[in-house]
Amino acid sequence: MRAVVYTETVVHAAPEWLAAEAPYQLAIVELETGGRRTVRITGERVNIGDAVSLVEERDGVAYFQRI
Repeated sequence: MRAVVYTETVVHAAPEWLAAEAPYQLAIVELETGGRRTVRITGERVNIGDAVSLVEERDGVAYFQRI
């Protein structure tokens, strides 16, 4: 599944159960099939307008990375 980054942010003050993973990047992406989805970004950080693709889904969370 491919998408384009619509907006992004880096979370530094994470909830307690994710504190060990901070900082991490979240993004809202526009899917090529239509619609938007909030996802985690893995690998290098992305910017608005970057093309990304689905790497995996873990516990209902989609992980995308830059293409």
